[in-house]
Amino acid sequence: MPAWINIFLSKKLPETIVLNTEKPQPGVSKAIIPVAEKFSKIKIEFTFSYEYDDFPNELNLFFKSNFNISAPQLTIHWVKPNGEDIILDTILISREDSYYISNDNKLARNLRNIISKRINATIDPNTPVIILLFAHEDATICNPNTARVIKGKYKLWIEGIVFETNIDLDAKLVVYGKVYGWAGTDHLRRDLGIALLWGAPIALSFGVTASVSVALIQMFIGAFSAWFGGKVDTLIQRVTEIFMVLPFLPTLIMISTLYDFNIWVLLLVVIGLTMFGGGVKNYRVMFLQIKEFPYVEAARAYGASNFRIMFYYLIPKVLPTIVPSMVLSVADFVFLEAALAILGLGDPLAPTWGKVIEDAYINGALYKGLYYWVLEPSILLAATSLSFAILGFTLDKIFNPKLKEM
Repeated sequence: MPAWINIFLSKKLPETIVLNTEKPQPGVSKAIIPVAEKFSKIKIEFTFSYEYDDFPNELNLFFKSNFNISAPQLTIHWVKPNGEDIILDTILISREDSYYISNDNKLARNLRNIISKRINATIDPNTPVIILLFAHEDATICNPNTARVIKGKYKLWIEGIVFETNIDLDAKLVVYGKVYGWAGTDHLRRDLGIALLWGAPIALSFGVTASVSVALIQMFIGAFSAWFGGKVDTLIQRVTEIFMVLPFLPTLIMISTLYDFNIWVLLLVVIGLTMFGGGVKNYRVMFLQIKEFPYVEAARAYGASNFRIMFYYLIPKVLPTIVPSMVLSVADFVFLEAALAILGLGDPLAPTWGKVIEDAYINGALYKGLYYWVLEPSILLAATSLSFAILGFTLDKIFNPKLKEM
């Protein structure tokens, strides 16, 4: 969940803690000391303060090493705030390796046996490692639901040997929390904030490009039809009526199902299916009126070509009036892309708002109570729609003489 959820909760949920020897930061130290000609000692320490009211989700270690033949042998220690030192495991690592501490069943059994003898009570066999490492060792630890977190400073330190010199070893400790960032994470622990931020320019560029392209193409087609008339006008109007009769969304879904393409090819398909829309007829009516204006007759009289009249006399007269409709239709295309992504027909590689909602739906976010996963992209879609609607209505008052106010 997002980190700001702690504002509304009575107990403070843990945030993810990452400590890495590759990045100098407080609480991290590393030393590799050559002892003999072919022998080196390794010591790495991670110290962090844990002041949360709940247990973390997982505890993992990740390693990187550049040894040649002899793999480093490491002993991993865990030190609680009371000073108790627990040996977690002794391992040989490869060049890129990991140790998932919270999934170590052998460690869980050993810890349960040790703690059971200390408190003279039986611990639930389903109690995970993460609770055994962070909980008070009293009667409450017997049940995972009643265990209490020990707050304070924890330390994980690693000692090891390697039968080589000029070796380097880096380690990263990740204490996975239950809240993260301003937007939370998805089922693969990917930061949703990144997807939402990346989705904004994709959604806006898709919506603006589609809206402007469709409006301009329809306007040009309408001008062409109105000016030339006759068989050209009849042909264009019949094609427009065919496109108006065809169901747009089912046709687009059928094309998306049959062919795999990215979001920009999808944009071209959307423009191709909508360029002969109802707007062609609206623009045609406007141009039929404008072509009878005296200044158009004057241009025709002094020998202006058809395309000169269209581009210099007809279209500029209509262009200001289509700006509000272009702005208003941006939200329609943004929602269209999101709807296709929710249906699984969008670009699977593009981090769009619709793709975020689709991932939430597939992974049962609402059933698991992860409402933020659905609400955040939905709120962004609604805010985008409202913003362009307000801007469109304002521009309509500016460009439409009938709506001007005193």
